[in-house]
Amino acid sequence: MMPAARESLLDAAYTALARRPWAAVRMVDVAAAAGVSRQTLYNEFGSKEGLARALVRREADGYLAGVERALATHSDARERLTATAEWTTSAARQNALVRAMLTGCWNERLPAPRLSAVPSSSAVPAQRRADGPLPSPGDFVALVRDRAVGVLAGPGAQQTDTADLARSCELVVRLALSCVAAPPVEGGVADLVRGALYRQPV
Repeated sequence: MMPAARESLLDAAYTALARRPWAAVRMVDVAAAAGVSRQTLYNEFGSKEGLARALVRREADGYLAGVERALATHSDARERLTATAEWTTSAARQNALVRAMLTGCWNERLPAPRLSAVPSSSAVPAQRRADGPLPSPGDFVALVRDRAVGVLAGPGAQQTDTADLARSCELVVRLALSCVAAPPVEGGVADLVRGALYRQPV
C-alpha cells in the first residue's frame, strides 16, 4: 500500500475521532471516508487497536517535528526554548491526542493504547513501528529536552558542559506541560518561560 493511502486512512480516523468517541468509530466508516475497502484497512493496520496505535504514533511524530521547527526559529537560545514551549501548549490545545500523550490523561472519548510494545506480525514497516513502544509523558520530557540540548549546545559538546543547559531545557518543557494542565490566567507560557530563563544559564 502506498504511504499516501495510509495517511488518508489516518486522516479519516482522526476526523472521525473529532466527531465521536473512539468506541463509536467504525472501521468500515474510516475505510469508506478514505476511499478504500475495509479489507485494505485491516491489511494495513491489522485491527482497530493497530489503527489507534498508528494514529497515536503519527500525532507523536507530528508534535516532535514541530519541536524541531520551533528550535530552528530563532538564533537566540532563550527564544528557541520559548518557541518550543509555545508550540507544546498550542499543539496540546489543538490536538486532543497530543494533550493526552503529554499529560497521560486519556479520557473516554480517546483511544488509549498500551504504551508498551505489542506483538506485531505486520508486514508493513510503519505498522511495526507503531506496534513498538509509544512515548509516555516522561519520555516526551526527555525527548524534547535532549533535542533542545542537541540544537543549542551544537555538535561535539561534552556532556559535562551541557548539564546546566539540560536542566534549563527540562525546566522549560515542564513549565510548558504545567501550562497544558493548568493554563496561565495572565500572560502566557512565553512570559513564564522568559521569566524562568532569565534566572537560568542558557
